[in-house]
This record gives sequence, structure tokens and C-alpha cells, in this order.
Amino acid sequence: MSTAFEPVRIGRHTARNRVVMAPMTRSRAYGPGGSPTELMATYYAQRAGAGLIVTEGTQPSPIGQGYLNTPGLHAPEQIAGWKAVTDAVHARGGLIFAQLMHTGRIGHPSLNQLAATPVGASAVRADGTVLTADGPADLVTPEPLDDKGIQQTVEDFAEAARNAVEAGFDGVELHGANGYLLHQFLATGTNRRDDEWGGGPEGRIRFPVAVVEAVAAAIGADRVGLRISPSNPYNGIVEDDHRETYALLLDAIDPLGLAYLHVAEGPDVDFTPQLRQRWSGTLILNPFTPGAYTGPDALRHVETGASDLVSFGALFLANPDLPDRLRAGAGFNAPDYSKAYGGDDAGYTDYPALG
Repeated sequence: MSTAFEPVRIGRHTARNRVVMAPMTRSRAYGPGGSPTELMATYYAQRAGAGLIVTEGTQPSPIGQGYLNTPGLHAPEQIAGWKAVTDAVHARGGLIFAQLMHTGRIGHPSLNQLAATPVGASAVRADGTVLTADGPADLVTPEPLDDKGIQQTVEDFAEAARNAVEAGFDGVELHGANGYLLHQFLATGTNRRDDEWGGGPEGRIRFPVAVVEAVAAAIGADRVGLRISPSNPYNGIVEDDHRETYALLLDAIDPLGLAYLHVAEGPDVDFTPQLRQRWSGTLILNPFTPGAYTGPDALRHVETGASDLVSFGALFLANPDLPDRLRAGAGFNAPDYSKAYGGDDAGYTDYPALG
């Protein structure tokens, strides 16, 4: 039986433990051109005791930005800003992957540097609003990507991955979950295309597979992870055939030898063991915890073999030394959501360290 505090291979790397810091959007990239700041370097370095840190969602291109003050990996100043972050994490012996997140239809023209209409798989608007500099704004109907746009987006992901390596990251995680662009192509409710990029599940997996293959070719498959969230309705996603779709997706990418698959578990928790069985590589699980946050009991998934690592979100915000606390069976600071989404120091904590 494995425990959460044993080393584990993640592609070409060895993680010191099996406690992962999950990617969490922070909207704190106040540096030039949407670049990380010194506070961001401190924030991630505080949490370098994780077996793996996965950063907040980072746009691979200007049009990929859907939220205020999120960082990118498509410009020199962004690469330089992230280099300070990775140096700070590595100085404490940590392992850090950049999450590449193209938000697709989730966004607004005022939020990207091009002032352009967000793009998506099809012209299907998501219900809801997004926060802009002028306050909440309704989400807009996206512009469907044509063949040229799809190929450019694939290359944007590959170039951003190369930039991540230049910035000192140990690898990248491709965000194929939570209703963002890759997920929009996978889902029946957002992909209503009748060309080779849509239709049945074989067509709907084609774009995510193309992105995975291009990024793996750019930086090596053993430095690439993919995050998925089957059956998760977040951001208005509808998946009528998620079991068939994700089985085909895993069959297509498993032979590549990726660093890991990161499953953000949805309501269909009975599907997770099937994913585990189908995936031959390392698996990270973010358990389904509706109305709550992932807690210490999630470590049982490693002990039972249901996953190789477990990712924690909110608990890592409130406890920068979370792996030490988990190992010691110590108490925890309760996540303060007013702080997590509050002022400029959100997530940059003065919580007491475990002594």
C-alpha cells in the first residue's frame, strides 16, 4: 500500500510526496503585460513543500484570456515574470507545472488585449456574467474557430509550452476541464459542429488530442499533463455521452506517455475507477466534494490505489505548509473565502506555520 508521503514519478521528475497543489485562478498578475509579480513568487514558494504545484490558469495567447489580471505565457515580460516564480519554488526544492488555460467562450472582449470577441467550438453563449474592469458583464456569443483558427490555437499552446520551459517550469498542465476551450470541444452542448472537429465523440476529441500531441512534440510528453472533468456541468457544460467521449480521449492520448492525467471528479464518481483502469500512467485525483473543500480524508485515495496523487485547492490557500500538517495529523487553518477572493494579498498569507 502506498502512502501520500512516499515519492512518486511524474514524467521525467520525482515528486517528494503525493500531495498536489491544485490550480486556482487568482487574478493577481499585476506586472507588465499580465506578468507575475514578486508577491506571486512568494505565494508559490510558500507552498513548495507540495509534491507538485500546478499554477493558476495561464493563457497561451491574448484571445485565451477570460478573466481580469490573469497571467500569460505568450510574451517576453511574462516569461521573465514566471522565471522569478520558478526560481523561488526551485530554491525550496519544489516541482512546478504551469497550467495552460484558454477560456474559450468564457470571457468578454474587454478582458483580452485584442478587445476581440471570445472564440469557441460553436456559437453557443454561456449563461452568466464575468467581472470586468467596469463591473460584471454578460458573457457573449463566441466566434466559432475555423480550420485556420484551430491550427493557430494548437500552435499557440505549443509555443506557450516552449515559453514555460524557458521560464523554468518543470512541465505544463493542459486545462481540458471546467468548461474552458478544450472542454467546450469535448462537450455535446457546446460543440455543435458538423465538420471533422465535431459531430460524434470521435470528432469532438480531435481538437484536444491535437493540442496534447503538439505540446508533447514541443517539450516532451513526459513534461505534459492533462486535466479533465467528466460530467462536470461547470460553466454551463452539457455532456450527453461523457463516458464514451472520455474513453476515446484516453485511448488516443495514453500511448503518448504523458506525465499525468489530472481528474477533477464530477458528479459521476462511479466513472472515476474506469478512468483509472483505462489510464496506464500517473493519475492525480481532485475528488468530488460538493459544497465543501478537499480535506485530509482524501489521502485514502492514494492508500487504496484509486489514484497516485491527490490535489488540494482551498486547503492549500489557508495552509501553505499543508503537506507537513497532513503528515503530522495537525490542525488546519480553515479557508477564508473572503480573503481568497478579496484584496491584493489574497492567498499571500500570514497564516502561522506548523511549528
